[in-house]
Amino acid sequence: MNAMVPSGHPGPTSVGRLAASRRQILRGALVGTSALAAGRLLTACGGSSASAQVDAGAKASLKGKTISLLVNQPHVIAFKDVLAKQFEKEFGGTLKVTAAPYDQLTSKQILDVQSGAGQFDVFDYFYFGLGSLVAADALVDLTAWIKSQSDIDTGDFLRSIWDPYTLYDGKRYGLPFDGDTHILFYNAKVFDTYKLDPPKTWDDYDAAVEKITKDSHGKVYGAVIEGQQVPMILGCTFINRLAGYGGSLVDSDGKPDLNTDEAVQALTGLINVSKYALPTPLQIGFDQANSAFLSGQGAMIDTWTDMALKASDPSMSKVVDAWDAVPLPVGGSNTKPRTALDAGFGLGVSAGSQQQVEAAEFVKWATSKANNLAVASKAGTGIDPARTSVLNDAAYKKSLPRAYDTIRTGLVGDPLAWPAGPDDPAGLQAMCDEIALAIQGKKSAEQALSDATDQWRKGASG
Repeated sequence: MNAMVPSGHPGPTSVGRLAASRRQILRGALVGTSALAAGRLLTACGGSSASAQVDAGAKASLKGKTISLLVNQPHVIAFKDVLAKQFEKEFGGTLKVTAAPYDQLTSKQILDVQSGAGQFDVFDYFYFGLGSLVAADALVDLTAWIKSQSDIDTGDFLRSIWDPYTLYDGKRYGLPFDGDTHILFYNAKVFDTYKLDPPKTWDDYDAAVEKITKDSHGKVYGAVIEGQQVPMILGCTFINRLAGYGGSLVDSDGKPDLNTDEAVQALTGLINVSKYALPTPLQIGFDQANSAFLSGQGAMIDTWTDMALKASDPSMSKVVDAWDAVPLPVGGSNTKPRTALDAGFGLGVSAGSQQQVEAAEFVKWATSKANNLAVASKAGTGIDPARTSVLNDAAYKKSLPRAYDTIRTGLVGDPLAWPAGPDDPAGLQAMCDEIALAIQGKKSAEQALSDATDQWRKGASG
């Protein structure tokens, strides 16, 4: 998911930087809330671009074109080092790539349209932010255009992500770009040292983490827990466990509901194991987590599947010959491993673009089999397969043989999708805030989950 930036265990200086990062996250959340409110206000005042769409059959040439993109920071390598070079080679064109931190991506995309700046043609968007973008009239409706483009081959997109990534309120607003799921990576040499088998259940995982941390006397931590207090980090960590226990984020009516036995079991386990993980979990984001596992400091990490490419690259990894991967563990009465659609991205056309047909053509080109294979097979891009043909391709399989079967099983199975309504990003943030309080010992698991459910539902009903 993320291009690794080497760093060690956070000391006093890096903790200060993390605290500053947390302040930035909070500011970004406020910006996102303001942008969404502004979008609703414009709609009410008749300034809506809700009818913006690319017509069926519309065509445009990309020859010599300049396409401006606002993308997720960890995807910069994919766009600049892979797609931009290919775009210039094929069309003599230019990609202007601007990156935003993952906690500010959706809000910046909304603001670019709502402010009238219209700097960007294409948005690299979080699928769970789709409802927010649509409510703010920030994306162009591509429904008719997609249906008219036989060369897109929509049936090739992985069924597990096709609707969650692109469909909102019966309309399609993009094409899948990054098929994100998590699996469990572990250091096989450390496990051999302590005579442990890779965990099949979350109880096994918890026991292994405690044993490694205690028996190594701090030389190796049993696990790296990504706990930075945002949905993209702590949200994924909790939802991995929720899926493993057979739980869901919503009830049978689609309403947020964390008042379940599965959610309590998942959070209780996370609370208990955090004390044996790399300190301090709530300050561990992508970069610190990647660095700790790849340096051998942490024995396990549940994270995005492209870790297999990084771990196999000697320029990035000190565990090239040591790592392996297995499905996420199960828990409670659940016996069937299940991953989640943790983050995940589509490419859509900005409603502020002055060249929307060209932008749609770029989205089609960038999500083609050839380009999805190119970015998914390169270490550091943070891109996972979005197409069945790429997942089954011999070149992709060859790029990460140790993890391939586990990755494929997760993507073609029934991964848990996050809700993507206009208020769900705020609800997911409330969930993370409450989970953090529970990990800090300030609330019980039951109380934190109950409070999270109440806040999430209140936002959705407001």
